[in-house]
Amino acid sequence: MSGNGKSMNLTLHVWRQRNAADKGRFVTYQARSVSPDMSFLEMLDVVNDELTQKGEEPIAFDHDCREGICGTCSLVVNGKAHGPRTRTTACQLHMRTFRQGDTLVIEPWRAKAFPVIKDLIVDMDPFFDNYKKVLPYLINDSPLPADGRERLQSPEQRARFDDTT
Repeated sequence: MSGNGKSMNLTLHVWRQRNAADKGRFVTYQARSVSPDMSFLEMLDVVNDELTQKGEEPIAFDHDCREGICGTCSLVVNGKAHGPRTRTTACQLHMRTFRQGDTLVIEPWRAKAFPVIKDLIVDMDPFFDNYKKVLPYLINDSPLPADGRERLQSPEQRARFDDTT
């Protein structure tokens, strides 16, 4: 961790790939004056601002919700999915996780089913197409309670659900 709350300078090795047909390569960037309170994606935003000011193409990455829900920010940081913290998506990963002078290798989450589209963006359409098919949410056909309030779950029902997750 940065420890003292001061800004950090980091070296980034970022996967750059123009399109799905391009071979791709790692490109090194310096991330300067990174606040430990920034999220990982905010740090990439700052790097992209610098690249744009220099007339260079920004790093393409996905960031639909930035709330740790959608999963589109799936990156691999130093060989670990979403970075070094367990159960933390890249958009929820704060830079205080890293130390001044660290070197970060950032690449797309690679899987045969999700080819790289550009830089750190993978094609997640097959995943979302299947997600819609399986209806991954609860569907209740019973009418709402007469008072219009939410349906409550008993502790036993909750325990049964928790046991499956």
